[in-house]
Amino acid sequence: MSKTNNIRSCILLSMTALIWGVAFVFQSMGNNYMQPFTFNAVRNLLGFLFLVPVIIFRQFHPNALGGKNFDIKKLPFKTTVIGGICCGAVLAAASMFQQYGIKFTTVGKAGFITTLYIILTPIIGIFLKKKCPFTVWIGAAAAVIGMYMLCITEGFSVSLGDSLVFICAVLFSVHILVIDCFSPKTDGVVLSCIQFFVASVLCGIIAFIVEAPSIDQITSGLIPILYTGIMSSGVAYTLQIIGQRNFNPTIAALIMSLESVLSAIASYFAYQMGFLTQDQSLSAMQITGCVIMFAAVIFVQLPFDKLKQRKH
Repeated sequence: MSKTNNIRSCILLSMTALIWGVAFVFQSMGNNYMQPFTFNAVRNLLGFLFLVPVIIFRQFHPNALGGKNFDIKKLPFKTTVIGGICCGAVLAAASMFQQYGIKFTTVGKAGFITTLYIILTPIIGIFLKKKCPFTVWIGAAAAVIGMYMLCITEGFSVSLGDSLVFICAVLFSVHILVIDCFSPKTDGVVLSCIQFFVASVLCGIIAFIVEAPSIDQITSGLIPILYTGIMSSGVAYTLQIIGQRNFNPTIAALIMSLESVLSAIASYFAYQMGFLTQDQSLSAMQITGCVIMFAAVIFVQLPFDKLKQRKH
């Protein structure tokens, strides 16, 4: 993969982290209006509906959005559908565990445990025979330390919510690796569109079984649904799929883990503007954690392999 493509992937994945970081504020607001499965069903449906016209647009403009001679008729149908179903099923499961886990644990614990996927991704990748540079392990370890300083402000104990969010972190690691498997074989936008449809259907079925979704709930929480549906689902997950194309999945996970830092910053400003009622100020230790995480991401991007080659 060329240096230009690497930089492009880093930019796209950084944008993904930014959108997801801000989305935590809107997700918190959305929980005030509806239950988790209903919320996830609607936001994923919006993500699907957002991407349908995008795909139609690209059919008439084949080179748009990073594509190259895009033609939906020439895509490998079976691979695309299977990939979309796999991605959507894992995404639905991960988001379900996350939403319910947050209800039974603190936001700090949930943020820390969820972003453990930056460590779980290379561990799971080993079983799939994926090589991981030693520098990435150092960067991932530093990022975990940074996230601990950022998110943990009280004694660590394992509760039901902690366990649910940990399962969510495992599933997000699997999601990253599933995307890494299918995104080089088909078009990322189409793959993303299918995954949202699948995730919406699965969450919707469970919502009608265990919850009582209504139009009033959706209209009352329209703003958080629009942001999470269009930006967090439609735009960000598509940027993730395009950015991960032929890119190291562990480094991708590390870059996207910056959402925890960005969510802390976004929540602080949201509190100052009155959107959140709980004080979101950052302590000196939390700010230090942010710095360590940014340093970790920069570290894994340094060309250590090229320096070794020059020495030899």
